[in-house]
Amino acid sequence: MTQDAGRDAWLFPGPGHGVVPDPEQATGLATAAARCFAGVDGQCVLDALVGMTLHRTAGPALPDAALRHLEGQRALVAWLLALIDRGGGVVPLYRKTCSNERTE
Repeated sequence: MTQDAGRDAWLFPGPGHGVVPDPEQATGLATAAARCFAGVDGQCVLDALVGMTLHRTAGPALPDAALRHLEGQRALVAWLLALIDRGGGVVPLYRKTCSNERTE
């Protein structure tokens, strides 16, 4: 299996998990996601999603169902970020400043 084929399998799970688009549709979806989140508003939404999911810690008292829910959210946000990256967009995972701070 090539590296791209493995990446496509993660971005678009097999028939048991949902519909697998053809390569042209997959490229179009990735490009559309990158365009959708390219602007300031899109980056703001991505910042919020990443903060609420990937940068959130779960304490030891979190019930199993809540942990599974959080992991599902993380998986969805990670999938969206991978799709944006594949489409040539900017993924705001490791910003050094807060979104509402000025940068020069």
